[in-house]
Amino acid sequence: MFKNYLKVAFRNLWKNKGFSFINITGLAVGMASAILILLWIHNEVSYDGFHEKRDRIYEAWNRAEFSGEMHCWNTTPRVLASALQRDLPEVEHACRVDWANHRLFSVGDKRIMSLGNVVDSIFLQVFSFPLVEGNPATALMDFHGVVITQSLARTLFGREEAMGKVVRIDDKENFTVTGVLKDLPHNTRFDFEYLLPWSYNRRLFGDDVNWGNNSTRTYVLLKSNATLASAAPKVKVMKTRYDSSEKHWEMFLYPISRWRLYSSFKGTVEDGGLIVFVRLFGVIAGFILLIACINFMNLSTARSERRAKEVGIRKVVGAPRSRLISQFIGESVLLSFLAALVAIGIVLLSLPGFNTLTGAQLYIPFGNPWFWLSGLVFILFTGLLAGSYPAFFLSSFQPVKVLKGTFRAANALVTPRKVLVVLQFTFAITLIICTIIVTQQINYARDREVGYNRANLIFHFMEGDIYKNYALIKQELLSSGVALSVCKTSAPLTDSWSDTWGFGWTGKDPNDKTDFNRVVTDEGLVTTTGMRLIQGRDLDLRQYPTDSNAILLNESAVKAMHFKDPIGQIITDDTIHFHVVGVVKDYIMESPYSPIRPLVILGARETWFSVINMRLNPARLTADNLRMAEAIFKKYNRQYPFEHHFVDEDYSKKFDEEKRIGTLAGLFAVLTIFISCLGLFGLATYMAENRVKEIGVRKVLGASVAGITALLSKDFLMLVLVSFVVAAPIAWYAMYKWLQDYSYRVKIEWWVFALAAVLSMAIALLTVSYQAIRAGLANPARSLRSE
Repeated sequence: MFKNYLKVAFRNLWKNKGFSFINITGLAVGMASAILILLWIHNEVSYDGFHEKRDRIYEAWNRAEFSGEMHCWNTTPRVLASALQRDLPEVEHACRVDWANHRLFSVGDKRIMSLGNVVDSIFLQVFSFPLVEGNPATALMDFHGVVITQSLARTLFGREEAMGKVVRIDDKENFTVTGVLKDLPHNTRFDFEYLLPWSYNRRLFGDDVNWGNNSTRTYVLLKSNATLASAAPKVKVMKTRYDSSEKHWEMFLYPISRWRLYSSFKGTVEDGGLIVFVRLFGVIAGFILLIACINFMNLSTARSERRAKEVGIRKVVGAPRSRLISQFIGESVLLSFLAALVAIGIVLLSLPGFNTLTGAQLYIPFGNPWFWLSGLVFILFTGLLAGSYPAFFLSSFQPVKVLKGTFRAANALVTPRKVLVVLQFTFAITLIICTIIVTQQINYARDREVGYNRANLIFHFMEGDIYKNYALIKQELLSSGVALSVCKTSAPLTDSWSDTWGFGWTGKDPNDKTDFNRVVTDEGLVTTTGMRLIQGRDLDLRQYPTDSNAILLNESAVKAMHFKDPIGQIITDDTIHFHVVGVVKDYIMESPYSPIRPLVILGARETWFSVINMRLNPARLTADNLRMAEAIFKKYNRQYPFEHHFVDEDYSKKFDEEKRIGTLAGLFAVLTIFISCLGLFGLATYMAENRVKEIGVRKVLGASVAGITALLSKDFLMLVLVSFVVAAPIAWYAMYKWLQDYSYRVKIEWWVFALAAVLSMAIALLTVSYQAIRAGLANPARSLRSE
């Protein structure tokens, strides 16, 4: 029996090649899209899931009120780890991880810039980053020891053994390789090629015991018999216990399972995060697969007349309905298997591009048995979903009516097939509208006034000998005509690396907790960056030597301090007094979608500089400027490579996440429309075949090709119009909620919906018009010959 059903299934596929091609293509594209999305979702939800002690690992967070709002952040005082270890019996280990730094690694003539962290010695006992060589308990104990990844080891030592070898770091000190780590998996929040022991930092800078300096991340491993509930109340008061001046400050532990997907807060409550997009694309994957299955359902039921006699004869000879149902579902599962083979091919071809788009490293785990099991379930589910309705529909025919030719129902106003087509295009139109609005939002933020001139502006981190040779480098850059202006700052223009709520000024409310962004510069910042002065002047140490104690404010800072005349005002930072010499127009440092925060630009009294900024000479080719700049930097910083960054490129990275969302939404909108149009094309084909005699009669009676095309197309266009009516409010609500996360956002305008309606109607018309025109051009003599 099974063999017979298999033969019938293959004969039907071969006999109806066009139908089979449309169904397999639609299912394959739908399955491939779903597989890609599911691979991405699995990658996101599995972040840092490989750590053996993940159920006990937490990150320490701060929670306090500033500018009238509650804020949560995950940088903590460096002294916190030792206090947690000492004061909380529930804590097994507390581990600090300092910010990732690029350092120069030298072995012989090889010089490599590598990114890494400074960590406590128990880091490798808390986190399960496996060592290929070395002991995780002792690898970070020696302050002159370094742990490196396999990739960095191969780069530095080739095929030689790395353990015990000596490397020179930052051209200052020699370190011995005490451990070689397996290369980090792609689904971890950590990104390092080397680990230096915290004892090295302590040796250089001593211990920072200031509870007001939140500059590192602290990770906590609770004991196996401890609970978060018992530790949380004690962690909550850690800050106020050691710093009584901050009475409303709280700390809390955040579990590793929520770092990747949920760590976005509004006030004290989790508010979205990446989980929103995981859920969104999970829904998209489900709908794309559903749309592909709807195609199968519609085309199978549209061909009901061709299978009706088969059903009638089988029932007459005694076939029960259950057997017919199993036959038709078996055919759909077979089709699903064939489509799955094509889908795997599509996924393999598209994975490199999809990885580039998502910034992930997705792959198909062919060696994992769970992949094959889940793949089998996925194929069976798709086959059952696609074949369930046609199976029950076809098996319900009554033999008497079938064999008399009277089984077909009248053309009802609402049929399951019409409902399914409406569902398909509702989803497609929703994605079209969302894609347009996301693109609008990106463009709106991109066109926002930045507050400075990004053209020909570059920066370079102050590494190696740049700091001590800064004056010579600056002089030569200017005298050679490479740069028109040069200055140094504590951070790039596009980032905020420091903030404080500790400034004082005349008339300040004692309860004022305004948090100010903070930047340090030497002189010429306004000239170099092209900022706009609102009042006063730029910092100029040559003309005004006291400008090392001068300050520039942005407009938001002036408002926060309630200054009517800011020039000359005295601002205190601990015991240091600064005087205001200028006010600059607000410029974007952080998110271009959010309001600009108050900013204080301090003079060179504060000496923590990290970046040299250069305005290149526009009268020369950029390539020539960069070549000459490289020669100058090499002259005064010989051991380090010249690694410049364009400010406009750095700024454009702020839009990466939204661009990724918009591109993915647009991609899946196109795929959804493609699959839906495949179904429409198939339905139009069978509609034209079933109405061939009617068309012939109409042509004989004088109907034009345009009239027949309109007749055959209007039903489909009406369904698309109904889809738009359903999709418009859904898309509006979804985009309204999404835009609420942005303070600086577009308005949802009517023309977006009008454009989506026109696009969807035009696409549907183009899809069905081919068959409609073909039917209208057919010779009526052929269709009426049997009459």
